[in-house]
Amino acid sequence: MLAAWSSSPTRFREDVNAEDDLRRGGYARTWAAELLQNASDAAVAAGVPGRVLARVHDGELRIANTGAPLDAAGVAALAALRASAKRDAAGATGRFGVGFAAVSAICAQPRLVTADGGIAFSAERTAAEVAALGGAAAEELARDPRVPVLRLCWPTDEEPPPVGYATEVRLRPDAADPATLLAELAGLAADLMLALPALGEVVAGDTTLIRTERGAGRVRIGDRELLLAGDPARWALPYDDDGRPVPYPPDAGEVLHAPTPSAEQLSLPARLLAPFPLDPDRRRIRADDPATGELVGQAARAYAELVGAVGPEFRTALVPEPGFPRSPLDGLLRTAIDAELGSTPWLPAAAGGGPLAPDRAEYLDLGGDTPAGLPELLAAAGPAFDRLVASGVVPPPGLHVDRLGPAGLAERLTGIDTAPAWWRELYAALAPAVDRIPGLAAELGALPVPLADGRLVPGPASVLLADAATPELPELRIAHPDAAHPLLRRLGAADADRETLLAAPALLDAVERSVDDAEAGLDTEPLARAVLALLDTPSAARDPRFGALALTADDGAPARADELVLPDAPLRALLDPDAPVGILDSRWLDAGRDALVAAGVLDRFAVVDFDPAVLHDADRYDGGGYEADRYDGGGAGGAGGAGGAVGPAVRDLDLVDDDAWPAALALLAADRDTRAAMLTGYTAWWLSRHVRIGGRLPSTWRLPSASTLAGLYDPLPPLDGLGGPADDAVLTAIGVRAGIVIGGADEAVELLDRLADPARPVTGDVAGIAHTALAAALRAGVFELDDLDPPDQVRTLTGAVVPADRAVVADTPWVLPALGDVPAVPGGDDPDALAELLDLPVASARVTGTVRGAGEPLGWTADAEIVLACRAIGADPPDGELRRHDRLVVDLDGGGAVTVPAWPGPDGGWHASDPLRALVAALAERRRVRMMP
Repeated sequence: MLAAWSSSPTRFREDVNAEDDLRRGGYARTWAAELLQNASDAAVAAGVPGRVLARVHDGELRIANTGAPLDAAGVAALAALRASAKRDAAGATGRFGVGFAAVSAICAQPRLVTADGGIAFSAERTAAEVAALGGAAAEELARDPRVPVLRLCWPTDEEPPPVGYATEVRLRPDAADPATLLAELAGLAADLMLALPALGEVVAGDTTLIRTERGAGRVRIGDRELLLAGDPARWALPYDDDGRPVPYPPDAGEVLHAPTPSAEQLSLPARLLAPFPLDPDRRRIRADDPATGELVGQAARAYAELVGAVGPEFRTALVPEPGFPRSPLDGLLRTAIDAELGSTPWLPAAAGGGPLAPDRAEYLDLGGDTPAGLPELLAAAGPAFDRLVASGVVPPPGLHVDRLGPAGLAERLTGIDTAPAWWRELYAALAPAVDRIPGLAAELGALPVPLADGRLVPGPASVLLADAATPELPELRIAHPDAAHPLLRRLGAADADRETLLAAPALLDAVERSVDDAEAGLDTEPLARAVLALLDTPSAARDPRFGALALTADDGAPARADELVLPDAPLRALLDPDAPVGILDSRWLDAGRDALVAAGVLDRFAVVDFDPAVLHDADRYDGGGYEADRYDGGGAGGAGGAGGAVGPAVRDLDLVDDDAWPAALALLAADRDTRAAMLTGYTAWWLSRHVRIGGRLPSTWRLPSASTLAGLYDPLPPLDGLGGPADDAVLTAIGVRAGIVIGGADEAVELLDRLADPARPVTGDVAGIAHTALAAALRAGVFELDDLDPPDQVRTLTGAVVPADRAVVADTPWVLPALGDVPAVPGGDDPDALAELLDLPVASARVTGTVRGAGEPLGWTADAEIVLACRAIGADPPDGELRRHDRLVVDLDGGGAVTVPAWPGPDGGWHASDPLRALVAALAERRRVRMMP
């Protein structure tokens, strides 16, 4: 070596730099690992258990080991960089002579001692030898005092290693405290013993670590227990004191151990110990080395073996979390492990037997914690669930295990054929999850339910939960009693009480088609008996939902319940002989009258909600128009178009025989509900148009009490069961007239015709009332003048009918004595409007004249009779002057004179021979003026 340095100073400096690179680079701070690795290799070489004793003695750190002692080849390797004597030794992990360079970082004078002798390295003695060489090497040393410590060695005569140990390394630290270094080695020993299986014991000061093989891949080092899997790529997984694995988190700072720690950072849940080819500084793997790829594959397979070796409940915790790799090797391993775990069977199966590969497995995902035992319960039901993983196993997302959600579970269960009791177990297992997981109840809406009749139907919402008293209804979905569970109620199933049964869609559908089924030869009596039993309650009302229930008529033919009448029904005698209504077969009477009537069998008239599909002519009914007609005067007013106000209505009125209406009206009025319905709305509208009394419409009759219509309309003849003031409201509602009402031009024409009919004994008073109604309707716009022609004949104040071209409208009472033989028509409250309607002049415009003489002035209040009369009628005396005449004569403008009791003067005053007649005339004129538009 000295000759080489002397002849080549460059070689000297190269050795200095190479050793310094190792000490400061890849082998910096690895002295403890390198020494324990050398001890492991010595044990392997000798085939004996490896033991290490580290201690502080006489101010220096001593590390002794068992196994093959240092020999000549080893010394040569120590002094020749990168020329290990262990390169081809089986089981060797290092290259003796390279890793040992790490000790130079803490000691410049290391020594190795065996029972046969020892060697010493010394930076100081090496520098002296180089200086003694002189020449270029000495000059190089002068420029840089560093020397390669491990190139020259000297014999040393020292005490041998402790008894039982073959070799001892003795280090007197340059600066560090030996006790501190001993503690450092003690702290690293457990991890290093894991990487070096040949080491069975390490004693470092007060610390003693013993490696114990516990079988099934488990090993204990000191107080740490680990699970090992794989060879040569080996994984180590720590366990806690309770025997549970403790995976490393991704940021635990784990690195590849090859077998000692490298700089290749890993983020995997277990420690990897594998002989990856490393760069000379033992920091990084050689990625281009073919062995690297092979070891990655071996490591992936070993990792799958490790996962399968832990308890089933802990396996998913070993699946690497998704994340960025921490080194190129970490990325290679993650990719290979993901692929290996995806295709290797290791997930525990709910069906038992062998494990499942994730790419063939399925996880029951209910949106929260899956109830324990539920996957096993499902797997026991059949092969449809053979792929489910066992309870307590939640595959991480990175495995891409198929998920079976709530909706998919419900769908798949529709094909399960198993006992009803199994379904109750299923519901019991799902119930806690439904309470705990939001939205799960809705997602399980299609969960199948076994029925009492053996069917399996989807969706508890269509199912009823029955008790022993529930009647047998094959049309209903009654849950099997062995499967019934409270969860079904939570998911929409209903208790089979009376109201729920009657509202069940399946029952209503069966009722709706029951007549067709009966006509097709099916036995519908069980359905009918069950429905009637449900309807048979004292308070049961007619239920239109069951009008289609198939019963039988007295001729044995099936018929709808609402198209049959009870044999003794009061209504039966009122129906038209051709009415499409049959008589109920008496064998149904044992079901109870209340039940039959509730199902729709006719007894009396029935009140229903307004429905054009049920009520005759209801599509023509305009409630709003009808009510308006009634208010404005249309007792027989029409209704145009469908729509308008609606409400309860009496059905089957169109089936009444025309001759039976008096009795029908009596029956309608005797019942509270039908009476209320006939007072307004559709029923009143229909009756007003279809009822016949004496062969005539109600609108052609008047109430006997309607004296204002005397002569215009005939009084209604007595009706059996109707009559008396209490029933006037009913008669009025159906169109019998209680007064004069005008709803349109046609009614105005009719009224004028009646007034002009000399056969009608109409008094002048009644005519005046009629004229008032006609004028009011004209002013209100109920009709226009163009809507009718003036009548040819008119009714006068005397009740006589005269030609219209001779008559005048009496607008004031004082003019009547002057009319002579001119007929006067009562003007009513608005004589001007009536005159316009009848195309007649008013009397006050036809007869005009001048009072003869001035008369005697007399104040209105000067006459005691006038004062008393005004007080009696509550009127103020008229304005203006009153002049009294013994005989009042008026010279008419048309010629001639007439004697009258009162006449107005040109100044607004009055002349009178009879002051009371003047008062009447003045008050009438004042009222007429006030009422003028």
